[in-house]
This record gives sequence, structure tokens and C-alpha cells, in this order.
Amino acid sequence: MQPVKSTPLAEWIARGEGGHYVVKRLAGADSLLTERNLARMRREAARFAGRDYDLTFEWSDEKIYCSELIWKIYDRALGIRLAEPQRLGDFDLSTPAVREKLAERYGDDPPLDEPVISPAALFDSPLLVRVAGR
Repeated sequence: MQPVKSTPLAEWIARGEGGHYVVKRLAGADSLLTERNLARMRREAARFAGRDYDLTFEWSDEKIYCSELIWKIYDRALGIRLAEPQRLGDFDLSTPAVREKLAERYGDDPPLDEPVISPAALFDSPLLVRVAGR
């Protein structure tokens, strides 16, 4: 969605498939998510408000994509790396649909060394625990 902005949870869930969602929270959040730290996270998030969504998954702050936003908020506000970024070339890029999308976005020269944080990497982070969902 354009641009980067806060979205009410119910609206976000409605965009998904069949009302399925999972909410995760930082393990040990009671001691880590103090008012001071929450304020730091809000300030960091506000820095990205209004930016364009990054369809080319660049590791810059000019544009930003969903999992990059969450990763950078935690890293910069709290010094917590929820997962380790991977290189674009580390992913399976061999399927026809993926190859087509890469050609559409990058032409013949995709930036295989570009750091990327995937939604799956965040979802699977051992630092996060499930607190809600259906």
C-alpha cells in the first residue's frame, strides 16, 4: 500500500485471506517495551511515514518495504536484530514467476548481493512469540 502509513489492525486483517492473521510480540516484552522504548519505536516508525513502498527491496531509507520497516524500527530504536538479513541471491529465484518479477523490476541485472529481510525471517524469529491470531 502506498505510502507507508499506520493501518488499523481490522483493516489490515481484511486485506488478507479468509481473516487469517497472527500477532507476534517480542519475548520478554514486559521488561523491554517500557514507555521510553515504545516512544523510541514510535519516533523511528514516524521517520518512515509517507515514504514510498519499495518494490525493489533496496536496503536504503529512501523507500521501504514491510519487513524492512519492522526490522529497522527494532534495530534502531532498541538495538534488537529480529533476524539476520540475507542476500537477495540467497533466495530461490528459479521459479518462472519469480524470474519474471525480477526481470520486471531489475531487467537483466538483479542486485543479488542486496541485503533483504523477508517476512518469513521475521515470522520465524525466535525473539518473537505468538500472542494472538486465527
